[in-house]
Order: sequence, then C-alpha cells, then structure tokens
Amino acid sequence: MTKYLEDFHEGDVWHSGTMTIGEAEMIAYATANDPQPIHIDPVAAKSGPFGEIIASGWQIAALSMRLFLEAGGYGDAPIVGIGIDELRWKQVVRPGDVLRTAREIVEARRSQSKPDRGVIRTRVTVLNQRDETVMTYYALGQVRARGTVPEGT
Repeated sequence: MTKYLEDFHEGDVWHSGTMTIGEAEMIAYATANDPQPIHIDPVAAKSGPFGEIIASGWQIAALSMRLFLEAGGYGDAPIVGIGIDELRWKQVVRPGDVLRTAREIVEARRSQSKPDRGVIRTRVTVLNQRDETVMTYYALGQVRARGTVPEGT
C-alpha cells in the first residue's frame, strides 16, 4: 500500500537494526571517497589525533541511510530526498563499533507551491554500542499528497 503525506505524523519514530563496521570496510570506503591518512593508513593514523583508523563521516552518513532502508524505511512510499540540514559528527567511529539509527518525524507539511506533494523533515540520530551519539542531521524528503493523484497509482 502506497503511503502519502497524510499518513506521516510528527512524532513517528523508526529504529534500525545494528551494523558492525570493520577496519577493512572503512579503508575501502575512504580510499574511494575520502582518502585522508586517518581513514586509509593505519600507520599514519596511529600517530594521528585518534591513535587509529577512524571511519569517514561521509561513510557513516551513507550507512545511516542503508540502516534506515533495511529497517523498512518509509515502506513503499516513494520519498525523494531534497536535502540535509545541520549534519554534525559528534563522536568518531572506530573499527568494531556497532551502529544503529533512529529517525523521528519532526515536520510533515504540504508544499505551498506544489500542493500535490509535501515535505517530511526527520531528525536522524546514529548511535554506537555504548549509546553515544556519533552523528545527527535533519533529512528532508518529498512525498506525494493524497487527493492529488489519480486513484490506483
């Protein structure tokens, strides 16, 4: 069943399963996307500010989306991402950390300029196995509104 704007409510929360992130995965991602020594070179990282390899924050942002989708996301509602606000990296992610996400709808409103759709704003929190917040951001998504699309679509 397709969901529409009217099916999403402020306060709705989703929790993901967990994912363990390993050093090889961190290095592979960073080598392709964020090749700083603290992400790709264990020897250089040892003498760096964290004493070992840490994950790229961009990798954690991507993994937060994966965890959300694996948890069912917004179901079969076709959500189009339209932005990220206030992305903050709060703690480093180290090899062996176990991550999970929580998403809470903080706003669901119809678009003034395009009334056939609405915007859903969610607060995303990524936590590690010690319940420490490692990353937060607000995600903006666009979804169709009910009564503005032909029945059966």
